[in-house]
Amino acid sequence: MNDNRSLPAVDRVLHGLADLIEIHGRQLVTGAVRAELAAAREGAKHGLPLPDEVALHAAIRRRADEAGRARLRTVFNLSGTVLHTNLGRAQLADEAIALMVEAARAPCALEYDLASGGRGDRDELVSPLLAEIVAGGSPDIAATVVNNNAAAVLLTLNALAQGREAVVSRGELVEIGGAFRIPDVMRRAQVRLHEIGTTNRTHARDYQEAIGAKTALLMKVHASNYAVTGFTASVDAGTVAGIAHAAGLPFMIDLGSGTLCDFAAWGLPAEPTPQQALAAGADIVTFSGDKLLGGPQTGLIVGRRELIARIKKNPLKRALRVGKTTLAALEATLRLYLDPDRLRERLPTLRLLTRANGDIEAAARRLQPAVQAALGDFASVAVAPCASQIGSGAQPVATLPSIALVIRPAAKRPGRALLAIEAAFRALPTPVIGNIRDDAFRLDLRCLEAQDEPRFVAQLAELHLP
Repeated sequence: MNDNRSLPAVDRVLHGLADLIEIHGRQLVTGAVRAELAAAREGAKHGLPLPDEVALHAAIRRRADEAGRARLRTVFNLSGTVLHTNLGRAQLADEAIALMVEAARAPCALEYDLASGGRGDRDELVSPLLAEIVAGGSPDIAATVVNNNAAAVLLTLNALAQGREAVVSRGELVEIGGAFRIPDVMRRAQVRLHEIGTTNRTHARDYQEAIGAKTALLMKVHASNYAVTGFTASVDAGTVAGIAHAAGLPFMIDLGSGTLCDFAAWGLPAEPTPQQALAAGADIVTFSGDKLLGGPQTGLIVGRRELIARIKKNPLKRALRVGKTTLAALEATLRLYLDPDRLRERLPTLRLLTRANGDIEAAARRLQPAVQAALGDFASVAVAPCASQIGSGAQPVATLPSIALVIRPAAKRPGRALLAIEAAFRALPTPVIGNIRDDAFRLDLRCLEAQDEPRFVAQLAELHLP
């Protein structure tokens, strides 16, 4: 091919790409052909040689494969944050994945009562399970599910306090990721925020003095993603519950992350549970399903049955409800909590958070030679202690001892080399996400389990550095 006239027609090129069309479809491949032919013509205008047939077909195949690749790709999370919001938070248990696939493949009794043959309630797939876990199966406790915890707070406030006031301590007006703030949620719920106390100190009398004719509920928000220390004072949930109930008002607690097991029993930093909140007198508790609980993205609302019924009648509930695959994953995850003796081995979140440091170090020693061989003289690879974060707003100041592969470029000025290394690991078939700190690229191995090591090592052959 020496000039534009020698470039083949689109149909002629497509004739030699039948196998690619079978994979990606004619429309996508045709687009790739046209794009590569246009690029070749543009290059020729600037004096570049036209590609021969082999080079043209190879370029088209690369372009089509890239265009046909799913945008939502799995990665190796070696960032040092176990529940990484940008990487999808909790990994699901095998049981949850299996039930999701089963629900996706066939019709299922989502809102169909098999016993009566009449219309069912999708919440009943998980409400009895949640009542069993958090309240020993109490008939006075029920639950409903929406698509995340922000939605749970929005729906609950709108259903129970629309047009009225919710009393909250100023020190609990948290902001979560993406500049999403509790006061903003309240405004959208058409609830007036009544702030009490100060940033660092709130007292029982502040709650008592705030109650008036327009008060709809008292609310506490667990400050899961920050900590205030020093000259501080807060009011425990039991005391606030007593104040609310004496005034005939409901008491709501937003736990944010939320876990259904005692983290301290596993040697982890203690985290408040819905069980504790209800035992302290909370009437409604909201929390996430895809953080410490280890399930799919959901917002869980658990509490007094009559209040849950009011919440479910709110028109927003339909807009915020979840589908069958999400409910399938949540049901399977909750069932794991009914077998606490095997919970750690079956729930990935708990397994990763409690992984023994010795096991992580052994993995680092196994992997260090392979990573060093892939990097060659471009950088050195050492095994060193590090600290993992729990993530997703849970335990902001607590860390877990871990082990990392620490990669330091040979260049005297490592800035560009570090960025090149980071980009090279991200460009692997299964991207590897680490972090740059202290002039080194670090791969925290807490979340790389033994069964995934062969796949991690195999793709290092495709690591390309400048």
